[in-house]
Amino acid sequence: MGRMRALVPAGLVAVAACAPVDGGGAPPPAPARYLGVQTRLLDGELVSFRVAMRGGRGSQDLEAYARCAAAQYTLIRGYGFARHVRTTVAQAGGVWQGDAVYTISPALPRGLRTIDAEVTVADCAEQGIPTV
Repeated sequence: MGRMRALVPAGLVAVAACAPVDGGGAPPPAPARYLGVQTRLLDGELVSFRVAMRGGRGSQDLEAYARCAAAQYTLIRGYGFARHVRTTVAQAGGVWQGDAVYTISPALPRGLRTIDAEVTVADCAEQGIPTV
């Protein structure tokens, strides 16, 4: 008996090479919809920013939204710097909500989680994240 060879058209091999191996993957996140910021002066230079959004990458994007609001508020008050104190995050009904607290100051504050307000506001605009 002779050998049998399977003939596969060249175009079919090229298409198969492009097919995903794992069968897909996770869908991309829904675009972020920013639902607003409430700003509350707690004490002198201590400020709370309550933010809400839908979609995006969840808490990561929510924290960026709060940081952008804090940076813009810092500039509005005539200061140049802010320091992150804490952020709490919750999700209910597809809405991410956060309460972020920052101190604002005219000079670079001590600490590891400081932001330069002008640089941060420019970065937020570049990323399409709204500010106060």
